[in-house]
Amino acid sequence: MSLDDLAGREVEVAIIGSGPAGLTAAIYAARANLHPVVLEGEPSSTSDQPGGQLMLTTDVENYPGFPEGVMGPELMQRFRDQAARFGAQIHTVKASRVDFSEQPYGIWIGDPGADEPALRARTVIVSTGAQSIMLGLDREVELVGHGLSTCATCDGFFFRDQHIAVVGGGDSAMEEATFLTRFASRVTIIHRRDALRASKIMQRRAFDNERIDFMWNSVVEEYLGESTLAGLRIRDTKTGETSTLDVTGCFIAIGHRPNTDLFVGQLEMKENGYLVTEANSTRTVVDGVFACGDVQDDYYRQAVTAAGTGCMAAIEAERYLESLH
Repeated sequence: MSLDDLAGREVEVAIIGSGPAGLTAAIYAARANLHPVVLEGEPSSTSDQPGGQLMLTTDVENYPGFPEGVMGPELMQRFRDQAARFGAQIHTVKASRVDFSEQPYGIWIGDPGADEPALRARTVIVSTGAQSIMLGLDREVELVGHGLSTCATCDGFFFRDQHIAVVGGGDSAMEEATFLTRFASRVTIIHRRDALRASKIMQRRAFDNERIDFMWNSVVEEYLGESTLAGLRIRDTKTGETSTLDVTGCFIAIGHRPNTDLFVGQLEMKENGYLVTEANSTRTVVDGVFACGDVQDDYYRQAVTAAGTGCMAAIEAERYLESLH
């Protein structure tokens, strides 16, 4: 069924976003005979891309059920195929506006100023995810998974006995660097200032770790290497001098940004922009609207935890609909 066929109609469940959370929600909602409609995002979008961040990941070795590992895009295609098998209607479009002021809730596609929404839904599951803040350098996207990463928990294992770099100066950067010393022979933290932003306890752990070095007042200007990362071009922010750091891996740890612009003024958010949900639940402040995955998780940010909250959102949506009936 196309979106044109849905125009003016009311659906039981609309899922905005995909990734492990949204597609797991689609699987559960479809198996519950709720006929979910999934707006999975657009490939050209810098956020809300179909499949989420795993589409930019190569080997995934920590997702249960794949003892030999699986490529990120392949894993997400399996999620998508499974949701479609049970009847989820998946559309490769991006929501441009929502109205959660009254039920059934309105969702717009394309022109956000249109008088009528593209569809209306009695329940909405938000799974638009988050994106890692990157440095914005040339070839950044193509090197992700080929020496460049944003997740030490996901990729640290691949850098055993290697010299790697971590870019950042906050708690996340110190946590990533400390974790990576379990695998790497040497970790160099690159920070643009001469003092860290991290909490004192996280700083102390990094300073006390004999495998961690620091490059102060330094920024990455260029990724070296062809198909895989072979080093970094570093610029001293005080002198302007450049140097080369020979590393085979670089972890960007300067923060994450949730894809929540669509919900400003509609849903409650934390100071960092992540959606607020009730404790041990995916319920938001709006009845019948649920949030799952990285759009509301600023702590774990793993595929398997995202999938778990997607399951929760679908079950809670089903029970909510039952309460209405």
